[in-house]
Amino acid sequence: MSLNTTQRAAAVRTESTRDRVYHVVTMLLAVLLAPVAYLVARGAARHTACQWALGLRFPAEDLTGLTPPARAAFEAARTEAMWGYGTLIGLTSGYRDAATQAALYTAEIWRSGSVAAARQWTLPPEESRHVAGVALDVRPTEGARWLERYGARYGLYRRYDNEWWHFEYCPEGRPDRLPHPGAAAAVAGPLAGCAVATGRS
Repeated sequence: MSLNTTQRAAAVRTESTRDRVYHVVTMLLAVLLAPVAYLVARGAARHTACQWALGLRFPAEDLTGLTPPARAAFEAARTEAMWGYGTLIGLTSGYRDAATQAALYTAEIWRSGSVAAARQWTLPPEESRHVAGVALDVRPTEGARWLERYGARYGLYRRYDNEWWHFEYCPEGRPDRLPHPGAAAAVAGPLAGCAVATGRS
């Protein structure tokens, strides 16, 4: 789970004028920051300028806690999306510690009225790919559409039919697409579908 009911409804609305302005300003910032990025990171100027510009566009996003391979894949994907396609991809939620995930799960049980209903949208910490540091909830919808189309180049795949925003890093290949988060345990047990490649020692 990542988004509450109000956030889900807001996410499917069409792009507002304000969002279009932010989009143009972010692209312009990336172009203006590219020369500075070249001085700081010569071999990765476009990558660096992209991360700076998107950090300004989505100031609340937090990429810390993602495994190094998952973070690298996500940053590479959104760099290509921005420079090659003019598409912005922001992170709504990435890594969550077990306590945060447990609180989200408990809140969803209370909101929905049952464990079965809650598992349509969220999972307990021991089953959550967010806790493993390889799940990414992205925005806006245009960014998610781009990632669904091209994310396989980076090992990033949409996992659930009911969550357009939820992607997971699966370097070993495309996992099965499931109807909702709770279906994973029913199919093959917790954390089915992707091996957890942490890149941590």
